[in-house]
Amino acid sequence: METQDQATETLARQGYHLIGAGAVKPCLWLNRSLRGGDQCYKHHFYGISSHRCVQATPTLACNHLCLHCWRPIDDPVPAAKEPMEPAALLDGFLAGQKKFLSGYGGAKTTDLARLAEAREPKHIALSLMGEPTLYPYLKELIDLIRKRGMTSFLVSNATHPEVLADLQPTQLYLSLNAPDVEQYLRVCRPAVDFWSKIEESLEMLTQHRCRSVIRMTLARGLNMNRPEDYASIIARAEPDFVEVKAYMHLGRSRDRLTRTAMPLHSEILDFSNALGAALGYDLEAEVPLSRVVLLSSGRVKRYLEDKV
Repeated sequence: METQDQATETLARQGYHLIGAGAVKPCLWLNRSLRGGDQCYKHHFYGISSHRCVQATPTLACNHLCLHCWRPIDDPVPAAKEPMEPAALLDGFLAGQKKFLSGYGGAKTTDLARLAEAREPKHIALSLMGEPTLYPYLKELIDLIRKRGMTSFLVSNATHPEVLADLQPTQLYLSLNAPDVEQYLRVCRPAVDFWSKIEESLEMLTQHRCRSVIRMTLARGLNMNRPEDYASIIARAEPDFVEVKAYMHLGRSRDRLTRTAMPLHSEILDFSNALGAALGYDLEAEVPLSRVVLLSSGRVKRYLEDKV
């Protein structure tokens, strides 16, 4: 187990730029996009440009220790600090992103048109690490992102419905990695049993004021089973979309799961077809490279180009 200082150094080596109790980090898709290459599944599903997307979190703390998580969740997060005010935190995210971009200008492989666009980010993905609802000013942060003309995706583990009820990101994701409490406790390893809170969040999603997604990360031999049972609980939430993604044998998850737990894209397709049939959702899109499938209720269009 690392010390607090060692954990901070490890995060810095891995490309995390710490901002207060949160962080920003460039993803591999930003690098690929800036070099004129392909973009991540958020681009293919929703029209988000990877080079204009800031991957961040307002807190590194999490109340889950999921077996499939690739992030360094087994080590202590840096020592707790007073939470930053939303404006300072958002400015820190954008300054960190700008710093990441500074080395691309002189590279021959850089797509200069995309680099110019990247210097004016249009999207904040609050999904980097930790559980965002543990940040006390999350509503104000999301409202500020919108006021500055950017879209936001918020990914939550659904353990704090009282916080989620007041939020209005562009798109709200709730992670669901088990169809019942027994599997939830085994897969997500929560600090306490939050299953009733997760059920409450799912019920609340039917009344929410923004686009909604249920996100599933499936690992072979762990939680990639019983699609009809998943459908039963997802149906109560009535999300606009469902994302079904394969566990990827990356990062720290390699200490907990073997490579055989990583499903093939064909297996994700089979599971998604069964889940979609049970839900009455259509298979809208897929990205085989990322082993992810999008199911749609058909209630809203999936692209966000004209949304701010």
